[in-house]
Amino acid sequence: MASSTSSWTLEITSPVAAPRLFRAAVMDWHTLAPKLASHVVAGAHIVQSDAHVGSVRQFNFTSAMPFGFMKERLEILDADKFECKSTLVEGGGIGVAIETAASHIKVEPTADGGSLVKVDSTYKLLPGVEVKGEIAKAKESVTAIFKAAEAFLVANPDAYK
Repeated sequence: MASSTSSWTLEITSPVAAPRLFRAAVMDWHTLAPKLASHVVAGAHIVQSDAHVGSVRQFNFTSAMPFGFMKERLEILDADKFECKSTLVEGGGIGVAIETAASHIKVEPTADGGSLVKVDSTYKLLPGVEVKGEIAKAKESVTAIFKAAEAFLVANPDAYK
């Protein structure tokens, strides 16, 4: 049985302005995650480089996740366009259930001063692996990240300005 590439998309609306939400939930998530989502993220840090294109970030998870850690490489990081593309390079199911995985996140300003987060995730499963509830869990996790960042930014109006 050959593996195939699949994808899923997700849109999340937020009352928080795009620049602030992008900086907090994407660019600086390795700093905020252990504070705002400590029930899921035990710790996070930059493994290689300095949080720019080509750098690798590692997130260590609690038992709430099905895997202990993941490392992602930032392929695109455009702070002016509020856009990020990352590739999973280790952990997170690589070699166990998935062969490759990538995410593309774009945070777009909305007319009301808030933002619309667009997430496009693609993955290639290993032969013989089937996806059951994982996509729903992945969407819930991504939504939780942005909603945690949103709650922090609403409660701290001067943060990430």
